[in-house]
Amino acid sequence: MPTMLAVWIERHGGPEVLQFGELPRPEPGPGEVLVRLKAAALNHLDLWVRRGWPGLKLTYPHILGADGAGVVAQVGPGVTDWREGDRVVINPNIGCGECWYCLAGYDNRCERWQLLGETRSGTYAQYVVVPARNLYRLPEGFDEHQAAAAALVFQTAWHSLITRGGLQAGEHVLIVGASGGVNTASIQIAKLAGCTVYVVGSNAQKLDLARRLGADYLIDRSQHPKWHREVLRLTQGRGVDVVVDNVGTTFPLSFKAAAKGGRILTVGNTGGPVFEIDNRYVFSKHLNIIGSTMSPQSDFRTVMDLVFAGRLKPVVDRTFPLEEAHAAHEYLEAGRQLGKVTLAIP
Repeated sequence: MPTMLAVWIERHGGPEVLQFGELPRPEPGPGEVLVRLKAAALNHLDLWVRRGWPGLKLTYPHILGADGAGVVAQVGPGVTDWREGDRVVINPNIGCGECWYCLAGYDNRCERWQLLGETRSGTYAQYVVVPARNLYRLPEGFDEHQAAAAALVFQTAWHSLITRGGLQAGEHVLIVGASGGVNTASIQIAKLAGCTVYVVGSNAQKLDLARRLGADYLIDRSQHPKWHREVLRLTQGRGVDVVVDNVGTTFPLSFKAAAKGGRILTVGNTGGPVFEIDNRYVFSKHLNIIGSTMSPQSDFRTVMDLVFAGRLKPVVDRTFPLEEAHAAHEYLEAGRQLGKVTLAIP
């Protein structure tokens, strides 16, 4: 049986549970494609899956990793759109293609929704099998690490801000966090949409990255722990139209920073899943809390075309060899990254 190099887990825990070695190489079934990966990108999702949470059920050995890019190695029965050697980036958001949501174009709400690296084995490997519809062609010369770094975070940010959030030119947008993948994507998307962008960051280095990406106003939370007051000062007491808050535990300050009728956009909870909110701000300020996960295929293609055209640029901070995935996890877990962390697949 053909094998491949991979990084996997067989139990939950810290970076020490990551194993590197050989596993059986998967084979594509009907409608599927085998991709020979050149690059994978890390997400906080990888840390959460590695640590585990109540209700998460994995089939071991489980390969982590949602994002990846490479070349088509083999096509399964019925696949006619792809050939061996085609350069591709993977959309890790996998719908069944058959339920009402998928047929209506809402495949990120699929009744049998899956995510690479979470509900099925992912991209920390030389090969991965995905449905053919989850591939998008890479332009000649476009770097695989840039593509892998963009796939999950840019579609997530685009769907949240543009599709769900209805962002309009001239609006004021606050982004809570300066250096993570979704937030660096959100800064660029908000500027592309013609908005004024405020960013709250934990230190000067991360805020400098936000400035280089186009942020208009920078707030250092180490200097302003009650950072909503700075937002109100900068907006002459009005507040912002949109708050991008993927931390969760910062919702109380986000509510205070929002203008009346403001929208609170969230795609995650890096600060923890359970927290208290003061509901008085929600109804008295007419706030809208809008959640989403990933994006439908249409948004993925739209935002990746903007990435390929250079109008949106993924920030790759550091690349580790696949066999040093544990060090990459330690680096991401420590919060030292300025943008995305990727893995080079040998």
